[in-house]
Amino acid sequence: MTPSTAELINAKQALRATVTAARDALSPHVRKVAADTIMRRVCSLDIYHAATSVLTYMSFGNELNTHHFFDTLLRDGKTVMLPRIDKASKTLTLHRVNSHNDLVDGIWGIREPHPDSPKVSLADVDMMMMPGLAFDRAGNRLGYGAGYYDRLLAPFADKAAQPVRLVAAFDCQVVDVVPIGPSDQPFHILVTETQLYQLSQSPQAPQAPQPPQPPQTLQPTQLSK
Repeated sequence: MTPSTAELINAKQALRATVTAARDALSPHVRKVAADTIMRRVCSLDIYHAATSVLTYMSFGNELNTHHFFDTLLRDGKTVMLPRIDKASKTLTLHRVNSHNDLVDGIWGIREPHPDSPKVSLADVDMMMMPGLAFDRAGNRLGYGAGYYDRLLAPFADKAAQPVRLVAAFDCQVVDVVPIGPSDQPFHILVTETQLYQLSQSPQAPQAPQPPQPPQTLQPTQLSK
């Protein structure tokens, strides 16, 4: 039976509270070691090496740290894009950046591109790193509730050319089931400190990505530490 809107909202809120508490309970040392391992594994993926343009985000609070990943992208010669939040319209604009000097403090203190940074389209992106709170093995993602990334991705949902959607998260953020609604957009690849999950029909390379498929079981691959 399809849950009502109220039931879906309540289920999402409850899961956000549970996963946030688990993530926040990680010690600084465990968080750093896990984050370093996760990002090292992301950078070892074929899709990372194949991508020439990457959309990432600047982490804040107790999120998995992506600031070093930003530096790695620049060092590896990738074309780097970051989102800028338009709170009034609840949308994201994407901008190309070349260094930390192109960033300013945005909403909630999140580092984001200066408004004068060159704008780009999602169609220009080969691989994107998506933030979130909770993820399941069917490719479903639970964000913070504002729907920014769902709205960003919606116009590209049925297009053949689109970026590979990658999520990097701690093991404690992976759950059995993420409650989803009709507007929630899935991801293609999930990397944690111990596991790699790839949607069986996800794009394999930026040169020929495939459209997102209906949620299905992800194929896990055990990774050695």
